[in-house]
Amino acid sequence: MRHRKLGHSSLSVSAIGLGCMGMSEFYGPRNEEESVATIHLALDRGVNFLDTADMYGTGHNEELVGRAIKGRRNEIVLATKFGNVRGPDGSFLGINGRPEYVRTACEASLRRLNVETIDLYYQHRVDADVSIEETVGAMARLIEEGKVRYLGLSEAAPATLRRAHRAHPISALQTEYSLWSRDPEDEILSTCRELGISFVAYSPLGRGFLTGRFKAPEDFTAEDFRRNHPRFQGENLAHNLEIVRRVEQLAAAKGCKASQLALAWVLAQGDNVVPIPGTTRRAHLEDNIAALEVTLTPEDLARLNEAVPKGATAGDRYPERAMKVVNL
Repeated sequence: MRHRKLGHSSLSVSAIGLGCMGMSEFYGPRNEEESVATIHLALDRGVNFLDTADMYGTGHNEELVGRAIKGRRNEIVLATKFGNVRGPDGSFLGINGRPEYVRTACEASLRRLNVETIDLYYQHRVDADVSIEETVGAMARLIEEGKVRYLGLSEAAPATLRRAHRAHPISALQTEYSLWSRDPEDEILSTCRELGISFVAYSPLGRGFLTGRFKAPEDFTAEDFRRNHPRFQGENLAHNLEIVRRVEQLAAAKGCKASQLALAWVLAQGDNVVPIPGTTRRAHLEDNIAALEVTLTPEDLARLNEAVPKGATAGDRYPERAMKVVNL
């Protein structure tokens, strides 16, 4: 397994991480036995960077990850997040970056994960009503107390990232990035490089769409939240399927799967970029790890950029309400 250094931290993470969100919610029914087996296989194969959050499954995902890593804590770089607040029934209650909430959320995550320290603690979404300096200051106090090792932000704008980094070193910024979500190329990626901050790419497979497994709305189960995303609906879906077809053609010419080509493209964007594809199945995990063996030449990258130029995707990446709280 190849590794990449995480920002200014002492953390060395596998070049591909594992996003655990779908093991608890959003993409269909749970299969806890297979999810735990997938995490165990990831660790066995050298994937040491696990990503979760307190909102995934309203705490269920942290509990699941905690059970899966029991006895193997020293093998893992463990990342979780706070800030998206949900009620016991799963309802979304807003975003909270107030100092007292930061502490409460962290202590709850530590209990659910059954660990003493979180390696990388992210603010999941920026709270527009609380200064980033105030929130990061509270996060930094958790480091002083030994509850957290390093800090990260998710879906923060470049100006916010700069302010946060001045308040306390930020090790990683996590934002959606893939062949069909290339907004970070506007300014975020260059800001991360300038500041020495790693960029953690979530949904590097376009929420699974770039695997080529989905062809119609009926391919998503009733509880799959992609049904409500603009990119998976109506004319947008038809347009975006053409993008997948181009990726599949280039992958066939390269002798790999579309998913592996898409991951290889993200990996090729720089050593400070770490994709964390989510999966709930061991077979898909093996496919993702095999992307590390796909080497892209400058000609390959040029063909991909021609086939899927920035802005080619139809539809926003989230519904309107959720788009209002990203890149703040």
